[in-house]
Amino acid sequence: MKHRPWPIHLLILLFPYAAIYALIQVEIINPYWEQIIQYAIIVFISSLGLNIIYGYAGQFSLGHAAFFGIGAYTSAVITKAQETENYVIFILVLFLGAAVAGLVAFLIGLPILRLRSDYLGIATLGFGIIVKVALDNFDSLIPMMGGSRGMSGIPRLTNFTITYAFGVLAILLLRNFVFSSHGRACVSIREDEIASQAMGVNTTRYKTVAFVMGCSYAGFAGGLYAHLYVFLHPSNFDFLKSFDPLLIVVLGGLGSISGTLFAALGWTFLLEGLRVILPSQILDWRMVIYPVLLIVVMLLRPQGLFGGREFAFLKPQEKDAVAR
Repeated sequence: MKHRPWPIHLLILLFPYAAIYALIQVEIINPYWEQIIQYAIIVFISSLGLNIIYGYAGQFSLGHAAFFGIGAYTSAVITKAQETENYVIFILVLFLGAAVAGLVAFLIGLPILRLRSDYLGIATLGFGIIVKVALDNFDSLIPMMGGSRGMSGIPRLTNFTITYAFGVLAILLLRNFVFSSHGRACVSIREDEIASQAMGVNTTRYKTVAFVMGCSYAGFAGGLYAHLYVFLHPSNFDFLKSFDPLLIVVLGGLGSISGTLFAALGWTFLLEGLRVILPSQILDWRMVIYPVLLIVVMLLRPQGLFGGREFAFLKPQEKDAVAR
């Protein structure tokens, strides 16, 4: 197969941005839906992180919202303390939030990643509960965090351009990781950890790499979220919120970047679309309609919507072997 010219890849990535940005400028997309689009991309970045952990490395985690919250609060505390709207500092703070989430993931991953399957899920669930309780009471150490009252006064720095750019960067980083030797090692652990270990794969190392990388994605997405909605409350990061990215990853297909993208956008716009369509008297029924659709999809297509497949531009192109 021949390599697809790089301008085609660039056009594929830039066309959605240009189209949406133009619609925002002419006010066809109003500020409310612009915010929903940004939120959908943030959910996608966070779900990509869980896909690394669960979809590619096969490690069942129920504490993803905790790392989302760690990244959100870390970045929000710094920008609020600095009282600045400098976008260079903001981007650095986003990476710092991701780094803190990754560091915490590394520290707790050392003991709990020795567990497997449901036991690992229960351990990460417990950690998520601990983080939620800590956020409720952390105002005794850092008053500006607000504790159970919530944290307000966060500068609104997240915009569509920044969100889209980092969404594309998240895709490219994961795509390169997945098709590298490190990514293949993670997939081998997902398929059969014992066989991988027998073949010389350092399973502990690669499980830790996947867990830290996935949690860093969540921390970065949390920073974008904090500066989009400019208010944080510990209830936004309780263990129940960890089920949202889990459902997105399973619905889209384990080990599929394309499936995660499709499911994250679909999940966000379905919930918000139902909010607009349904009368206020039965608005809560939208939380019933979504699970019913999920059950139907799982019955008809248990491997997920994409079933591990990818869009063509996300797959490496192999060169034809030429006999010399």
